[in-house]
Amino acid sequence: MPTVIFEPNPNEPDRAPTPPLVVPVPRGGPLVDVCDSHAAPVPFSCKSANCGTCRIDVLEGMAELLPAEDDELDLLDILTARPSQRLACQAKMKPGLGVLRVRAVTDDL
Repeated sequence: MPTVIFEPNPNEPDRAPTPPLVVPVPRGGPLVDVCDSHAAPVPFSCKSANCGTCRIDVLEGMAELLPAEDDELDLLDILTARPSQRLACQAKMKPGLGVLRVRAVTDDL
């Protein structure tokens, strides 16, 4: 079953360590919906590929995502994002059996 693992930010000194959030995603689909449904630790401000607050590092399973569309690619280029980064408001997981492991990008990582 497709699974998304949301890793906590290790650089949050004011918070107690938390375990990763593991969410089954049987049909794949938009990460923004997964984040909303499960209170995943990814910040959102726009949900329309124009601000970049929901940028994530894909730690494992980049092949489990559908390719980025032009709007997402344009904003990632403006943000000088690494190739391992995507926007959670735009990324969509493929249906299948894979595992996707991500962490929200912060300026201090």
